[in-house]
Amino acid sequence: MITVWFALVVLCWVLFFVLEGFDFGVGLLSPVVGRDDHERGAVVRTVGPFWDGNEVWLVAAIGVTFAAFPDWYAALLSGLYLPMAALLLLLAVRGVALEFRGKGDGPGWRRRCDAALAASSAGIVLLWGAVLGVLTHGLALGPDGQVTGTGLSRSTAALLSWPALAGAGAALFAALLIGAMFLTLRTTGPVHERARRLGVTLATGGAAVLAGIGFGTESRLVLAAAVLCVGIAMLARSNQEGLAFGGTALSIAGAVVAVFTVHGDVVLRSTLDPAWSLTMTGAAATDSALRLISVVGVVVLPGVLVYQAFSYWVFRRRVASERVPS
Repeated sequence: MITVWFALVVLCWVLFFVLEGFDFGVGLLSPVVGRDDHERGAVVRTVGPFWDGNEVWLVAAIGVTFAAFPDWYAALLSGLYLPMAALLLLLAVRGVALEFRGKGDGPGWRRRCDAALAASSAGIVLLWGAVLGVLTHGLALGPDGQVTGTGLSRSTAALLSWPALAGAGAALFAALLIGAMFLTLRTTGPVHERARRLGVTLATGGAAVLAGIGFGTESRLVLAAAVLCVGIAMLARSNQEGLAFGGTALSIAGAVVAVFTVHGDVVLRSTLDPAWSLTMTGAAATDSALRLISVVGVVVLPGVLVYQAFSYWVFRRRVASERVPS
C-alpha cells in the first residue's frame, strides 16, 4: 500500500510538471514568438482552456502527499515555507494576467498583462527547479524529522546551494523547450514557424551543453539526456511536431521520476546525518488512513484524468496566429 501511494504521489507531481511545464513555457515565450498584440493573443489562447485545469495537479500532488505521507509533507513544506509562499503568490499573479488580459481596453493593458505573465512564469519555473534540486541533495533534517535552523536561513539557505541553482537552470531550459514544442503543435502561421525554429535551437544547444557535462562527469544519465535532445531537435526540424512534443514531455517526466527516486526508499535525505533521513515507510500514514484514502482515490483520480483528456480533445484544433481577412 505504501509503495502504491508513493507511486501515485510521483505520478501527480509528474503530471503537474509536464502539463504546467508547457503552460509556463508558453508564458515565457509569449513576448518572444509573438511580435505584435494579435500574435501574443494567439500564443495565450493556446493554453487558455487548459491552464487552470493543469493546476489541479498541484492541488492533487500536495493533497496526496499530505494524506499519504504527512511527515514528508510537514518537513518539506515547513522547511521551504518561504519559497512555497512565493510560488503561491506568483501563481496568483500568473492567473490574474491570464484571466484579465482580455478584460481591459487597449494594447497597453495587454502588454502589461503579457509582461506580468512572462515574469511570473519565469519566477515559478526557477523556484520549482530549485526545489527539485534541493530534493536531490536533501535538507538539514534533525532527529525529529524537521528542518533545523531559525529565521530566513531556515527556508532559504538550501536554495543557494549548487543543486538548487542547477535545478533552476535545468527547469528554465525544460520549460522553454516544452513551451516551444507545444506552440508548434497548437498554432499555425508565423508563431508556429518561430516556435519551431526556437525549439530546434534550444534542443540542439541543450544537447551540446549536456554532452559536455556528460563527458566531463562521465555520467551516462546526462549523456542519455543529450541524445534525447538530439532526437527532439531532429523531430522538430522534420516537422514531426507530435513526436517532438511527446519526446520532450517524456524527458521531463523521466527527470521528475529520477528526482523523487534518486535516494531509493528515502523520500527526504538529511544533510546532517543519514540516520535522520525520512524514509518512505517512516513518513507514511497509518494503514487505516491509507485504506481510507484509497477508496477516495479510486473514484477521484480516474475522474480527473478522464475529464482532462476530454477537455484536451474538445480544444484540439490549432490556433491561427496569421491574420485572416474578415
